[in-house]
Amino acid sequence: MYKLLKQEGAARRGEFSTVHGVIQTPVFMNVGTAAAIKGGISSLDLADLKCQVELCNTYHLHVRPGDEVIYKLGGLHKFMNWHKPILTDSGGFQVFSLAKLRKIKEEGVYFNSHVDGRRIFMGPEESMRIQSHLGSTIAMAFDECVENPAPRSYSQKSCERTTRWLKRCIAEMKRLNSLEDTINPNQLLFGINQGCTYDDIRIEHMKAISELDLDGYAIGGLAVGEPTDVMYRIIESVEPFMPKDKPRYLMGVGTPSNIIEGVYRGVDFFDCVMPSRNARHATIFTWNGIMHLTNARYELDERPIDPECDCPTCRNFTRAYVRHLFKADEQLAGRLAVMHNLYFYNTLMERIRQALDEGRYGEFRAKYSPLLASKLSD
Repeated sequence: MYKLLKQEGAARRGEFSTVHGVIQTPVFMNVGTAAAIKGGISSLDLADLKCQVELCNTYHLHVRPGDEVIYKLGGLHKFMNWHKPILTDSGGFQVFSLAKLRKIKEEGVYFNSHVDGRRIFMGPEESMRIQSHLGSTIAMAFDECVENPAPRSYSQKSCERTTRWLKRCIAEMKRLNSLEDTINPNQLLFGINQGCTYDDIRIEHMKAISELDLDGYAIGGLAVGEPTDVMYRIIESVEPFMPKDKPRYLMGVGTPSNIIEGVYRGVDFFDCVMPSRNARHATIFTWNGIMHLTNARYELDERPIDPECDCPTCRNFTRAYVRHLFKADEQLAGRLAVMHNLYFYNTLMERIRQALDEGRYGEFRAKYSPLLASKLSD
């Protein structure tokens, strides 16, 4: 399913074939938490914004409208009118980050819904059943997301439990994919590497889960407040032990510079709410750095947000106009800004793939990793 087309150092150019289409990698997955990207972006918009994969949230869709509802309506692709690949996360991160009252046991986690307070149980089997109801292209295994930093002893025990949960996920997905009424009997499963910032625990955990022959492997539990250099160190430690013939996914990352550095270290898949969340607060990514569009200097600026961008926003509107929309608290401001940022991220991945195709990724990284993290000067 994964085909490595070219490699430059650890950086990989590949293709990942799925039942919903071929994904060109490296790829950034656009995050539509509750089956929509915040900012008023529909699946029809995403097609024009170069999106290859949309990521949706298992926990949120289970709580509202309910995975049974989506199942009865024919699955997530039909529900959203999106026919390219969808990845659903397992719900593990939300269980551990949103639920204030939770109790972890070997069978799974008991917690209260953040919406209405009702008591919910979620374990590996429940997560797989929910994701099967959603019918996503790629399902993520249910794991324990440990707070970072965490005591070494707890991190070790947590990894061991996550491995046991992963084996239960594999068995349940195999069962679900064999049922006649399953929406997507070709659903794929990615496992998740954990271990906080302990290199040796991370490595041993990756060795253990790599033996299970999953469809892909993710590095989880990073980008949660640890220094960037620590995140890069963990990727470098774990990458040599990740299967070469399977895609690698760095969960929840990140800035354009983080992505460039992640690709350099051998990562294929990325996701983050940053482009849409930042856009809704007038923080815009451009090919010459980061701009804050509400700045007074843009009041009379008739240029596109980014003269180097051909997104729908930059083709049709000026900095002055979009700034006015933000100042007037118009909903259109967020929509236009989100469209630009998503288009920028997806175009960034295109350019990364092109640089890898042409054997000049080192040159690309040297120029754009620092530039895209800088503030726009004009």
